[in-house]
Amino acid sequence: MTAWIDRRALDLFAIEHPLLLAPMAGSGGSALATAVARAGGLGAIPCASISLQTIESEVKAFRTATGGARVNLNFFAHAPITPTDEATQRWLDRLAPYFAEYGVNVADLPKAGGRAPFDSAMCKLVEDVRPEVVSFHFGLPIDALLDRVKATGAIVIATATTIAEGRWLQERGCDAVIAQGYEAGGHRGNFLTDDMATQPGTFALVPQMVDALKVPVIAAGGIADGRGMAAALCLGASAVQLGTAFLLSEEATTVTAHRNALRTARDDNTAVTNVLTGRPARGIVNRIMREVGPLSPDALPFPLAGGPLTPLRAATEPDGLGDFQPLWSGQAGALARDASAAEIVTEIAERAARLLGI
Repeated sequence: MTAWIDRRALDLFAIEHPLLLAPMAGSGGSALATAVARAGGLGAIPCASISLQTIESEVKAFRTATGGARVNLNFFAHAPITPTDEATQRWLDRLAPYFAEYGVNVADLPKAGGRAPFDSAMCKLVEDVRPEVVSFHFGLPIDALLDRVKATGAIVIATATTIAEGRWLQERGCDAVIAQGYEAGGHRGNFLTDDMATQPGTFALVPQMVDALKVPVIAAGGIADGRGMAAALCLGASAVQLGTAFLLSEEATTVTAHRNALRTARDDNTAVTNVLTGRPARGIVNRIMREVGPLSPDALPFPLAGGPLTPLRAATEPDGLGDFQPLWSGQAGALARDASAAEIVTEIAERAARLLGI
């Protein structure tokens, strides 16, 4: 067993390595969470885009496979915004050339949505299944719901993209804070600011977050191998959270178009965009990001922007194309590799330990 110097995250989450799996909707589930947990990290199940019944079955599968390892259930805490008719029409007009190209009838567009914020029903599920860890993205739920989560005994963690957000989370009782740098793939966890131009990178954010907070800080963003993990721990992080590193793993549910794109990942072909869901998120640049974004004032608010893209995805995804779908990846996407999740965890942790001399 590696003698990691900072044991706060290890003891908090009861894990062997200071490594957390990022909850990744569309690419993560109980199989990936199980593999990471068995290898000594903290497994995570993304819950914002699946049903309560599916969450319950995923947790059961995880617990059966791991024999009782701790699990992190992740939820979104955004405040839904109802757009005006004018805003909706503006987005549809912006997408009209694509509808014409692929023969999409606007009248047949599916109802947008698919990513629900944490509510009383989700809270009741947490009370019933009692996950050891509950994490939130886009801030925290209202106090009444958060108090109920804490009453279950769950460890509560959440994402911050700035020091101000980190302090806000600590003041509201989070047991640890995830410091998400601008390099990170997937949705930005910002909630006190919408200004993407001033978002700090991971290795500028982490030491300042460590200095500002008393709770453990978990580094996230641009970390995909042992070198990055060692660097984050040297800067004071108690653990790292990795997502992109696992997107090509055997246990990930990453679709073919996404896997194809990841195999072309470079340091300079990802961007932060809002045209795929309505909130800023980093992914590999695809057609709609190039032609409409990457950041567009016409995009509907989260998660409504993605609804009208559904038939466009259906028309292109069977050909292995990701022109209209999220291809989430951090800036270190080129470091992701095809392997089992256990191999990835072990290799990253062992290399970090060697570099740290432990």
